[in-house]
Amino acid sequence: MRRYIIRRLLLMPFTLIGITFLVFSLSRLVPGGPVERMLQEQSMAALSGEKASSSDSVSEDDLERLEVMFSLHEPIWKAYLQWLGIMPRDIQVERAEFNDEGAAYLTLTNSAGKSAVLEVQRSGTQPLFLAVPWMEEENWQVRLESPRRRAEQWARRHGVTDEDAIRKREASPACRRWRAVACRRVCDGLLQGSLGVSYKYHEPVGVMIRDRLPVSLYFGLLGALITYLVSVPLGVVKALHHRGWFDSLSSVAIFTGYAVPGFALGAVLLVYLGARLEWFPMYGITSPGFASMSAGEQVKDLAMHTVLPLLCYVVSTFAMTTMMMKNSLMENISADYVRTAVAKGVSFRRAVWGHAFRNAFIPLASSLGGVICTVVSGSILIERVFDIQGFGMLSFQALMDKDYSLVMGTLLLTSVLIILGNLLSDMLVALIDPRIKFDHA
Repeated sequence: MRRYIIRRLLLMPFTLIGITFLVFSLSRLVPGGPVERMLQEQSMAALSGEKASSSDSVSEDDLERLEVMFSLHEPIWKAYLQWLGIMPRDIQVERAEFNDEGAAYLTLTNSAGKSAVLEVQRSGTQPLFLAVPWMEEENWQVRLESPRRRAEQWARRHGVTDEDAIRKREASPACRRWRAVACRRVCDGLLQGSLGVSYKYHEPVGVMIRDRLPVSLYFGLLGALITYLVSVPLGVVKALHHRGWFDSLSSVAIFTGYAVPGFALGAVLLVYLGARLEWFPMYGITSPGFASMSAGEQVKDLAMHTVLPLLCYVVSTFAMTTMMMKNSLMENISADYVRTAVAKGVSFRRAVWGHAFRNAFIPLASSLGGVICTVVSGSILIERVFDIQGFGMLSFQALMDKDYSLVMGTLLLTSVLIILGNLLSDMLVALIDPRIKFDHA
């Protein structure tokens, strides 16, 4: 078992690299990224009558900032290595045009918050400057951009391929001057503990995930605990009293719950129990004045906000787990080894609980990997219905906004959980079923 676990853990980084690189590449190839969204939003905001403003009205500084933030100007493979933190990338980029005296002034700020003004002169295509003492320590670099280079960057951002348009842009006031660019070039990615900054919310992705994760964990853990504590005994009782009145009535209730989607049930409960009867709150996980409540009031408020979403969380998994336990136990009860044990004098109760139950639990143990992922990631639809700001809702918003950094951060966590959940499932199955020996496979 130990060697098997080590092999799986060693393969985990390669699996994550394959998953993240595939999604990273697709996110760059699919149109509608941050630059395109900014162009569209500002163009729509500038509509006047039936005329829309040209793309020139969009701030080039904002577009350049987004390019640097997401490495959009780099090839996909290089941008991915920068996201991993293997290759250095530009951060803290400062730009300034040369004035009529042939000088450009850049305001640089080091990691300690100390600022300094750097005067840059131009000698052909090379920058001349008197370096600030801490520039070399923090790997600051200075380069020059010619009018032609600036026009080519503008053409790439806006999808312009006409050479006449590029030359016209090169001669325009926006690009006709040389420009000095200073930046820190460091490795700042996943290996350094950074998941980037959200384009939409302008917050670190790691902080956003950390704030949303406890909400999904709260509902997920409660739902899994209630599901297994109730479904497993219920499945055993149904198997032992197959075709009895209890089995028939409970099957009707179980299949009814299984047929109703959780988000649809949530909408119905909100309308009748929330809006009309006003028994439960209609949104969120706590009330607005939760922080000023007493401990008892906080517990009551949290419980009232939990009932309806939790019911929607467990309704489908509850039915599936119960029927899986019942059918698996019935199959094992009818097996030859149970009949042989009873024939040798073992009581039926001991044969069920000592032999059949352990084997019947194997299918539930093998599905634990998906349960762990659901516990953490939550349900997007249910969180959307009840306006719960959990991890599932965060993943949904990242996809809708095409927020590259946030999509990669949520994907990474979900992938890690799926891999660890599957590994845990294999370990539990091996512990339950003595026939499985991974070390001899």
